[in-house]
Amino acid sequence: MYAEERQQEILRRARAAGRVDVVTLAAELDVTTETIRRDLTALERAGVLRRVHGGAIPVERLGFEPALAARDEVMTAEKERIAKAALAELPEDGSVIIDAGTTTGRLVQVLPADRELTVVVNSPPLATALAARANLHVIMLGGRVRGKTLATVDDWALRPLASLNVDVAFMATNGCSPARGLTTPDPAEAAIKRAMVEAAQRSVLLADHTKFGNTYLATFAQLSEIDVVITDTGLDTGLAADVAAAGPEVIRA
Repeated sequence: MYAEERQQEILRRARAAGRVDVVTLAAELDVTTETIRRDLTALERAGVLRRVHGGAIPVERLGFEPALAARDEVMTAEKERIAKAALAELPEDGSVIIDAGTTTGRLVQVLPADRELTVVVNSPPLATALAARANLHVIMLGGRVRGKTLATVDDWALRPLASLNVDVAFMATNGCSPARGLTTPDPAEAAIKRAMVEAAQRSVLLADHTKFGNTYLATFAQLSEIDVVITDTGLDTGLAADVAAAGPEVIRA
């Protein structure tokens, strides 16, 4: 097992059990405790685990929200596959919303050069990346910029969304579950996400498999309000079936 595969397995176990133990992991994964400690350090630096005595706890259990840069370093191959699969949901022309997030950021990178689109974003970094594209008309939603996600929130972002009608909203989320829907830690950001979904004829969720089964403070949409969920093949088939039963088409890229 490669280091990245082992670390993803450690993260999966931590999220499933609520915590992991160094000695147990070393025995079950057939590596030294020093190797496991290095893995836990790498996962902590990525912002997905917090080290505790003898092991680690997933950040969502502690109520932490990893910063954008930390989240951008995790599940990179999966996010790239999701973004490429999302291209099939783009209109030939028209308008789209691209929500702030690391997976949606990958979509920005792979947008086709020949597509004429109006793109609405609430992320200054994404707006900067898009503005240089001659074929795109970029609308940047104003407001307060959250340091954790670099997303704009509050009234100056909400007011324009109330009068917009776009073809597709490409959404990001922190958590997704059939019971609680799509959730995020910050109520102000949840309000923007909710308004984005309401402004779109179709909504497409881009989320790697680690987001599923997690629930955060604020719900911004139910799965029945989402048309398509694009994730990766790491999503458990049973959970994928539960998500599909709630309404959206599920694509595992």
